[in-house]
Amino acid sequence: MIAGKRQKIIGVIGGRQCSEEHYEMAETVGRLIAEAGGIVLCGGAGGIMEAACKGAAAGGGTSVGILPGKLLTDANPYVTIPIATGMGIGRNIIIAQTAQALIAVNGSYGTLSEIAYGLQLNRPVFTLQSWDEISGVKTVASPEEAVQKAFKAVKNR
Repeated sequence: MIAGKRQKIIGVIGGRQCSEEHYEMAETVGRLIAEAGGIVLCGGAGGIMEAACKGAAAGGGTSVGILPGKLLTDANPYVTIPIATGMGIGRNIIIAQTAQALIAVNGSYGTLSEIAYGLQLNRPVFTLQSWDEISGVKTVASPEEAVQKAFKAVKNR
């Protein structure tokens, strides 16, 4: 980081269980965020979260995992900075509060809660084959579009 210039923090949210297609999408999202100079923020577990961190690592970037449990070792192997909260799903509010924009890839109810927190906190939320029918979220068609729009939204804030 250049003195006085902060990296953008983009949350990548999605489920622990995912298809190969969604894993690849999240991996691409993570890589593109890293290549653009951003930090990937996620829940630090498997599935979409692991894929985003793996992509960030491939892109030479940093990923932060906000873990639900008390053990740093619960983080997926690609997390650069694990943060153990011991808060369970309560950690979702930390993810939404810390991220400057959120990109949801697929996901279930945990993802839905992060989307809701993000909207309540006035964060831009982009969905990629996720909860598209929610007022306030912006549906995107590709990982490239998701990252481009997330960075543009953060820049304009």
